[in-house]
Amino acid sequence: MGLPLDYFRKGKKIMILGLMLTVILLPFAGGMLLQIIKFKNKRNKECYIFLYVLVNTLLTYVLLSHGPTELIRVINFAGAKLDFSLKIDGMSMVFAGLVSTLWPLATLYSFPYMEHEHNGRVHENIFYMFYTATYGVTLGVAMSGNMLTMYCFYELLTLVTVPLVMHTLTREAVHASRKYFYYSLGGAAFAFIGLIFLVVYGNSLAFTYGGVLNVSQTDDKKNLLLFIYVLAFMGFGVKAAVCPFNAWLPQAGVAPTPVTALLHAVAVVKSGAFAIMRLTYYSFGTDFLRGTWAQYLLLCVVIFTIVYGCSMAVKETHMKRRLAFSTISNLSYILFGVLIMTPLGLVGALCHMVFHGVMKICSFFCAGAMITQAHVNYVYETDGLAKKMPKIFAIFTISSFALMGVPGLCGFVSKWHLAKAAFASGDILIIAGVGGLLISALLTAIYMLSVVIRAYFPGNDFNDEKLQDNIHDPDWRMVFPLFLFVVVMVVIGVYSAPLVKFFTSVAGGRI
Repeated sequence: MGLPLDYFRKGKKIMILGLMLTVILLPFAGGMLLQIIKFKNKRNKECYIFLYVLVNTLLTYVLLSHGPTELIRVINFAGAKLDFSLKIDGMSMVFAGLVSTLWPLATLYSFPYMEHEHNGRVHENIFYMFYTATYGVTLGVAMSGNMLTMYCFYELLTLVTVPLVMHTLTREAVHASRKYFYYSLGGAAFAFIGLIFLVVYGNSLAFTYGGVLNVSQTDDKKNLLLFIYVLAFMGFGVKAAVCPFNAWLPQAGVAPTPVTALLHAVAVVKSGAFAIMRLTYYSFGTDFLRGTWAQYLLLCVVIFTIVYGCSMAVKETHMKRRLAFSTISNLSYILFGVLIMTPLGLVGALCHMVFHGVMKICSFFCAGAMITQAHVNYVYETDGLAKKMPKIFAIFTISSFALMGVPGLCGFVSKWHLAKAAFASGDILIIAGVGGLLISALLTAIYMLSVVIRAYFPGNDFNDEKLQDNIHDPDWRMVFPLFLFVVVMVVIGVYSAPLVKFFTSVAGGRI
């Protein structure tokens, strides 16, 4: 009976590998075919794009439904450690699940938005080629089985997103794309140093809960390895917009809103945070890092970033840049949870990674609707706009409350778990970080509610005639994804137990 069972296991392994490669490569293939196929009309093209994105999401769900897999080696480059490997574990399931859920909704939203872009059909085809390719690359980051594979996809993510930032080809867009590219290259260099040291001092490059460092080789080199961890953390932290490497993110807001929403909520910035989780818990290991100067130094950096991002958002008047500074702050919430270096801390980080993705993509899409329907780019231009766009501003208000952490919405759940983990750690500096979270919550209320109040209560001296008659809520393709985001924010806010239970299993290394 052993032979049929071995064949069954081998066949299942090949099937899973084929499915992994399919969900990574299908968005590339679909985007390439988009440049070749001649569509009769725009509607047919949109149906084709949405179809292959949706199919990719369904295939990803099928893959994730099988649960964790063993490490599958695809290619060996040189030596026992240098493999291109794929694997699904609990962390992969969280990140891939978030990405695959949000991408079809973002694609649907992008269709009416891109109708307002004036770069012609050819440029629009190129836009969607890179837009969907980013989907596949991000799934590659999620399903990487070791540090080398993740690093390759991480670098490729930069290459496929630079053209998206540059899409409008304005002087400002070209400058922003260059800045993003240079920052990302610098960060990748720091991360590469960490990769090399893991090759030398690690038992393997495979992601292993608890870390892979060879203790017998690291006794007399602990400070050196801690320094390398800091370098690698800051390298991956470039995409996670950690101070002082966050200047690229607000400027990247010149890209079309479907791009900036995914840059800020899912693909790029969350890949940076995800890579840091892998680096901390699955490569260097928290037992090696906890209580060291490296942990405390980086805690100071992320706490400062939390307060800095919110402070800059308060003074920023450009709508998308204000939301970009908000992203800078909220990403460091995730990193704060990571640096607590306990399972409870990782639970809080995973909660905020997922919940912030929903909250932030919702608020960015609301801003995009304001831009397309009312040509509003600045906060002071939103005066009285809720009267003309009631659906959008109702949704924006709920997302604002969620970002603030109002009980009953998902933002409260993640912040609660972060604070709970901080107090459970018993460390004075970590507990002091909760003060940074409270300051951030106050500043978030100021910079988000100032938009809401101006839209609903513009003041007695406001003249309704200033609002153009043709301003109205967008069509269902924009509103429907926003409605789903609101439902998710509310449902998770009142019933988060199943998700938190799953995150707890992931953070404990049981999945």
